[in-house]
Amino acid sequence: MRFIEAFVEHISLGALGFTVQTIKSEVRPSFDTKLFLKIYLYGYLNGLRSSRKLEKECIRNIELQWLLEAICPDYHSISDFRKQKPTVIPKTTRIGAKRKS
Repeated sequence: MRFIEAFVEHISLGALGFTVQTIKSEVRPSFDTKLFLKIYLYGYLNGLRSSRKLEKECIRNIELQWLLEAICPDYHSISDFRKQKPTVIPKTTRIGAKRKS
């Protein structure tokens, strides 16, 4: 968990193509992009691919609650994050693989 926290806080999200989006009808910022990236990396490392399973883990797993600072987005938000960033997310996992070497 601490590895995911340090990794996400260390990388430059803007350089990878991540942007903060606002919900137009409510004119407020959505969840932090780093939050979704942490969820995605947790799922990647633990073999959880389903957005619904990741949502359940956010509620059930104490370690994940610590990582996300007790914020739990619903499965639809997690799914939307994946749909909106189909090419950017794999770049993130490649950076992690390069740093391990």
